[in-house]
Amino acid sequence: MQQRSDFRCVHRLRVRWAEVDMQKIVFNAHYLMYIDNAMSDYWRALALPYEASMLALGGEMYVKKATLEYHASARLDDTLDVGLRCARVGNSSSLFEAGIFTGDQLLVSGELVYVFADPATQKSRPVPPVLRAIFEGFEAGAEMAEVRTGDWNALGRDAGRLRTAVFVREQGIAADIEADALDATARHAVVYNRLGMPVATGRLLQQAPGVGRIGRMAVDRSVRGAQWGRQLLQALVEAARARGDSEVQLHAQRSAEGFYRRAGFAVVGEPYEEAGIAHIAMARSV
Repeated sequence: MQQRSDFRCVHRLRVRWAEVDMQKIVFNAHYLMYIDNAMSDYWRALALPYEASMLALGGEMYVKKATLEYHASARLDDTLDVGLRCARVGNSSSLFEAGIFTGDQLLVSGELVYVFADPATQKSRPVPPVLRAIFEGFEAGAEMAEVRTGDWNALGRDAGRLRTAVFVREQGIAADIEADALDATARHAVVYNRLGMPVATGRLLQQAPGVGRIGRMAVDRSVRGAQWGRQLLQALVEAARARGDSEVQLHAQRSAEGFYRRAGFAVVGEPYEEAGIAHIAMARSV
């Protein structure tokens, strides 16, 4: 019998009114939707933006078979934990096991067989060795990404591409505001996944002697909510500490204020607007 602790990737959700049937329990087909939502979290945990990653790998993952076994029922407003793990990788197929829990009680167990295939013909292809290694490494507890730090010459191309995607295309900030002369003297950090793709970036400036300033924090939207922004921020704080700074400041978008609070930053000053977006100044000691 599966246990919640068997899964490294766990997606949490709350049962909605639209998901229960006339018996006032979750309609059986919705459990497959819950598992599919967990699969999105699985790709985020691997630091793999799905669409871009599949393009780089030259294939797609198609569901070949899905089976569920029902042990007990979920009800309206239950909080569910959906665990997902890759149990086996064959030549062209991968077996994923799922467990849906409320607390420690297993409600539903499932298996999904995915086949790696040519997206044009949908004919199977061997699972790329790098993807096989990612699946196996994740389940073994390995790190899925690394942070590299350096100057603009070393990291500017990847950092700039991420910042343009997030700040210019997604948030509508003018390109001539997003890029500035401070990039040339800043310490930059970029998080790379196991395909060598950049998924997060930020920079560290020298605000004043002993005071660092973190900025231009950007995470690929398809992998947000995992841990990559937190890993990036910690790397920048560590860079400030290694430089001898005693304090780090930043100007956070209000929508990200909670993220920075959880990392030990506190609000200093009043909210203000920059580039049409609400911001707040924050700081922490290092």
